[in-house]
Amino acid sequence: MAIQLADVTLHIDENLGPIDRGRLDDVLRAIDGVVSVHNPAEKPHLAVVEYIPAKTSSSDILTSVRSVGMHAELIGL
Repeated sequence: MAIQLADVTLHIDENLGPIDRGRLDDVLRAIDGVVSVHNPAEKPHLAVVEYIPAKTSSSDILTSVRSVGMHAELIGL
């Protein structure tokens, strides 16, 4: 049986430097069900998170980012 995956794009209000981008990556990867995180240096205000919906949700991901003091919103493509 194949694992179902979803992804969500986050808009981070702050332009994150390398230290904050690393902190964001750590916070997101600590969530059970997150498979990958992409936060490119050339677009530090965006992060694409791939996750297993049976284990976590986009709202859990957003809550985790906000819990460390970053201001973020979910955006649709």
